Amino acid sequence: MKIFQREQRSLFGEILDWMLTPLLLLWPVSLALTWLVAQSIAGKPFDRALEYNVQALAQLVSVQAQRASFNLPQPAREILRADDSDQVYYQVLGPRSELLSGERDFPQPPEDERPAPGETRLRDAEMRGLDVRVAYTWVQVPNAAPVLVQVAETREKRSVLATEIIKGVMLPQLVILPLAVLLVWLALVRGIKPLSELEERIRARKPDDLSPLDEKVVPLEVAPLVSSVNDLLTRLKGSIATQKRFLADAAHQLKTPLAGLRMQADLAQREQFNAEELKRSLKQIGRSSVRATHTVNQLLALARAETSGKAMVRQRCDLAALAVEAVRDTVPRAMEKHVDLGYDGAQPGSRGVQLEGNPTLLKEMIRNLLDNAVAYTPSSAQQPGVITARVLADPFGKVLVLQVEDTGPGIPESERELVFQPFYRSIDTNVDGSGLGLPIVREIAHQHQAEITIEDARPGHNPPGTRVSVRFASALS
Repeated sequence: MKIFQREQRSLFGEILDWMLTPLLLLWPVSLALTWLVAQSIAGKPFDRALEYNVQALAQLVSVQAQRASFNLPQPAREILRADDSDQVYYQVLGPRSELLSGERDFPQPPEDERPAPGETRLRDAEMRGLDVRVAYTWVQVPNAAPVLVQVAETREKRSVLATEIIKGVMLPQLVILPLAVLLVWLALVRGIKPLSELEERIRARKPDDLSPLDEKVVPLEVAPLVSSVNDLLTRLKGSIATQKRFLADAAHQLKTPLAGLRMQADLAQREQFNAEELKRSLKQIGRSSVRATHTVNQLLALARAETSGKAMVRQRCDLAALAVEAVRDTVPRAMEKHVDLGYDGAQPGSRGVQLEGNPTLLKEMIRNLLDNAVAYTPSSAQQPGVITARVLADPFGKVLVLQVEDTGPGIPESERELVFQPFYRSIDTNVDGSGLGLPIVREIAHQHQAEITIEDARPGHNPPGTRVSVRFASALS
């Protein structure tokens, strides 16, 4: 368990951390680099002085009687040692490595280094427990090996100069670093201020204010967020408007059967009512209650279909089997109206009739199509109406089509889009209904990525009939 983990991240803190952490981490790195550069800068003038001293001593090497000799005047010797901070040592070795002058325990050049007469070289060494900087050169002697001349100096002045350079560079940084942190903090406060202003504007809004936020007054980086919020507000506004309209229409649709119930109940309570009139009132009460119940069930079905959305549970479904079950469930009602109801098409379990979907909603969709067809198809014992449900499968194209066609009056082309609106009913029909069947069908079809179309079942005939087709493009092989 993370004890110190914050429950909610702070954008201000995140940006501040990411800006200050590299700054604080790079400061020690800057110290180390400055120290190395200071050491190199501080050593250069002293290296030049050492080179000058070596070249001056090399000029004092001479040849007498075919022997190399070195004569260092006393004033020159005093000059070499005249330093309060560092100690200076020198050594001159003859052609046979014999000591001509200077310190006997002077550190020697590397053994694998080849003499290069006239060239001055530098190296770091240790002498008598002290770190020294050594400058050395070889002096060419006729008919003999070169003479080695070396001068060494301790590094105290170099360290002092490097320290002074470090102080001169780093002390201003000690003042600049806190100032930089303060400026970063102030810049972040100013940079994040538009977010705080946006928050204040949103909090100051009234609960019913769903107007879009102004994208021009926010920074460019926040504009996509504001645009997404505006899109959400637009969709929310549309959803609330739909709900209000739905509730108003639902109240209006329920008002008629409920008013009929009340009126028939008032009539039945009158004393002058005889038994026959009371019986008719009770039948009317029964029809009104059935109509109200049907309307409520349709409203619940539509609400269930609309709220399923992405949370809809999907599984492998046999559309042909669901169609057969829905036809069997609708047969009693069809028989009451003398309607010839049947199924024609692919058989359950055959190839290409499977799809991923919700069986409950799919069966509800088929039942609504059948109920709608039964309600609007004129039928009698002498001239029965015909309703056919079928499932057509194309296993190669992975296309699955559900069709319900009838021999009813048909739907005019001008109304084929209007019938999918909740509570819409054609004026020419005298059929009781809630106007919710086809809206439920389209909602369920859309949730299964299906396309729904309406056309004449028998073009050129009177009546032309209606064929409703639901095409699924996600059939399983």
